[in-house]
Amino acid sequence: MSFAARLLAWFAEHGRHDLPWQHPRSAYRVWVSEIMLQQTTVQAVIPYFERFVARFPDIESLAQAPLDEVLSLWAGLGYYARARNLHKAAGVVLDRFGGDFPQEFEQVLSLPGIGRSTAGAILAQAYGLRHPILDGNAKRVLARHAGIDGWPGRTAVLKSLWDVAETHTPDAQLVDYSQAIMDLGAHVCRRRTPDCAHCPVAQDCVARQQQRQSELPASAPRRQRPRRETRMLICLDDAGQVLLQRRPDRGIWGGLWSLPELEVGQNLVEICQQRLGLSALEVHDMPPLIHNFTHFELRILPQLVRTRPLAIMDADDLAWYKIAPDMVPGMPAPVTTLLSRVET
Repeated sequence: MSFAARLLAWFAEHGRHDLPWQHPRSAYRVWVSEIMLQQTTVQAVIPYFERFVARFPDIESLAQAPLDEVLSLWAGLGYYARARNLHKAAGVVLDRFGGDFPQEFEQVLSLPGIGRSTAGAILAQAYGLRHPILDGNAKRVLARHAGIDGWPGRTAVLKSLWDVAETHTPDAQLVDYSQAIMDLGAHVCRRRTPDCAHCPVAQDCVARQQQRQSELPASAPRRQRPRRETRMLICLDDAGQVLLQRRPDRGIWGGLWSLPELEVGQNLVEICQQRLGLSALEVHDMPPLIHNFTHFELRILPQLVRTRPLAIMDADDLAWYKIAPDMVPGMPAPVTTLLSRVET
């Protein structure tokens, strides 16, 4: 039996058939799920997906929604550029394609936030079109099965993986096949503890034959993760409102509402006066908070500042909000954590 035939037979009995984006299955729901699943596990995504599509059930509702509301429903999933691109792409689909998600590969690939594997996964899952996929799970399965050496981040290695993915992708049952290879990587061909005894393609797997499961695929070159520090100001007024500042679209937490920041050596009183238009009446240090990103560790030094406005605030990136569980703007997870510790 071919690689695909064995994988499909395994999927029929052991695969995931009850994921929320499969019932009902539509191009929009598949698209949202694929974007959320980038860098995030299925179990973590499910509650976010269900809340998201309940509020934005179709492309038009997403395209016409304020970005703040989109980000608020994304808060906690991380990699916020995904949410901004999803919102932007919904507008493109509405304007260019009349709200119907395209079926041409190049058109899908042209949308913000969609790469080759994501485009293929959407078209295979939504329309049953023949396109290979190469997400993290598929890379692991194919690198081990074919014995492909090297880190998949290298161009030559990635090309070899795409060639193998193309070879194994069948001409039919694309919906099942694309889900099957992702499921196999997630539940059987796991990164650290592969379950080769229950793998449908173990018989001719090079990694199993050579006992190299732990070596393939090769890991990225190790780099020491640097630590950065920032001071975050929790500025409170007499009404118990906190001052939030929208972050730039580029960079970490892009477009989210966060707390005003200053470098460790900067003068807090001057920053409050000159940048925020506030008089700092009392300042209290709060315990530091460590937040880990993929490529660095952020040490946040929060300071609680009781303030009084010096003038009427006139800045689009600043806004006062009442600290409450139902605060409207999307905020980074550590900011939500810090605000939960504040007694107003």
